[in-house]
Amino acid sequence: MPDPRPQLKDQSIPALRTRFAGSGVAPWRAEQVARWLYARGVEDPAAWTDLPQELRERLADEWQIRALEWDALERSADGTAKGRLRAADGALVEAVLIPEGERTTLCVSTQVGCPLACSFCATGALGFTRNLTLAEIVDQVCRMKEALASGQRITNVVFMGMGEPLLNLPRVIEAVRLLLHPKAFALGPRKVTVSTAGVVPRLGTLLRAVPVNLAVSLHAANDALRDVLVPINRRFPLDLLLETLRAAPELGPRRPVFFEWTLIAGVNDAPADAIELARRIRGIPSKVNLIPMNAHADSSYRPPSPEACSRFAGELMRHGVIVTLRRPRGADIDAACGQLAARRSA
Repeated sequence: MPDPRPQLKDQSIPALRTRFAGSGVAPWRAEQVARWLYARGVEDPAAWTDLPQELRERLADEWQIRALEWDALERSADGTAKGRLRAADGALVEAVLIPEGERTTLCVSTQVGCPLACSFCATGALGFTRNLTLAEIVDQVCRMKEALASGQRITNVVFMGMGEPLLNLPRVIEAVRLLLHPKAFALGPRKVTVSTAGVVPRLGTLLRAVPVNLAVSLHAANDALRDVLVPINRRFPLDLLLETLRAAPELGPRRPVFFEWTLIAGVNDAPADAIELARRIRGIPSKVNLIPMNAHADSSYRPPSPEACSRFAGELMRHGVIVTLRRPRGADIDAACGQLAARRSA
């Protein structure tokens, strides 16, 4: 029988302060709860020793504390870890830990599946089931902290997992606020990145609400190709997307756009594609992240050769574009970019 109690992690800190005030509890107790839940990772209210025992008992009785449980944990040969996590209704989502030197990035999901159906992405092939709740988004951080190796800590969070974050925007904004809150996860704004395929009407809302990095999944520099690779382009074409970014007052040299470009063999990896990309993004404070496509069973597309990737990056640099060529991580456990599909092994 489903647990009828609400999820405590569905409450933002201001919302919890309001609830406490309305029930005779000092509002500042909400920050104490957040510190135990998120900063310290302690999920048993009985252990929250700086709260009165009566309040601890009430919280334990009235609220659910965990929104996700473990379904599976896989570790890649390169140190990447992928968690498959199960919600109360049985829905599965995936989150990925990517260690690199002293930095460990966590990639979180915002939806069960994805409605955008990008043609190179395994998540898009699943279709869309539902949005994740605030509790289910932040609980990915809580659960994946349990998978950290000794001495590791999560230093960066990217909203680049399953789903389109801007189609679940109110909950994404509240999750970001918890990531940034000094009594919760206490990350710096430059350590959090929200990615979008280009839901143009919601870009301004995100940029005004939270001072985090914006990543835009571009993948093509003309509408004909982008209509195929990223079908939402048919609703919000490139000119509209790029002009919106150009005009956004929140963006600038200290807060550039990160354009994501998945390199696909014979599709968008030619020097001419790089030249067209450089031309289209001119005047937008930006950096380009190149991601060689990660092959999967749901797509006939294939990754380009290392030489083709290097040529593409070199052409962008010759045109004054700041560019990073990413090394694929976690492909042996289907944890790399574009591979998340939350499938149980047979």
